[in-house]
Amino acid sequence: MKNVSVRAAMARGAGFFGFWLVLIGTDPVDGVAGLFAAAAATGASLRLLPPGGGRLRYAVLARLALRFGQESIMGGVDVARRVLSVRLPLRPGFLVYPVRLPPGPACNTFGALTSVLPGTLPAGVDDHGALLYHCLDVEQPVAAQLAIDEGLLIRALGGTHDDT
Repeated sequence: MKNVSVRAAMARGAGFFGFWLVLIGTDPVDGVAGLFAAAAATGASLRLLPPGGGRLRYAVLARLALRFGQESIMGGVDVARRVLSVRLPLRPGFLVYPVRLPPGPACNTFGALTSVLPGTLPAGVDDHGALLYHCLDVEQPVAAQLAIDEGLLIRALGGTHDDT
């Protein structure tokens, strides 16, 4: 195994085992089962998503997580305001967003990340590879917000400012 693969396996295994401990607890009997579960998850993870040469940028990833939390709260408040309004100020429609990420895990991550933000929902891909989003209000700056999120994700995954 390459050196990067060993590091990736150790990091993923530790992450899976840590996640097990958070969910299940630290009972020694459960810990043994957790080690087996973490080993199986690590093996599947390495087979399904082999380690790449890029390195995560944790500071940018933290910024993305913070932005995600802020956008989730603000979006949830906005959706609640619209639903509780007597006039129900909705202007639903579709937005075509030309994603810059190549098809594959990074683009899927972007779609998953944006799928949980209130007010928008990825609804498919058009013939040119652009993501289709259903929006509660197409007059909001959804494309600009998606571009910011995508840029942060590209940088967090090791891309450069030129990629964003």
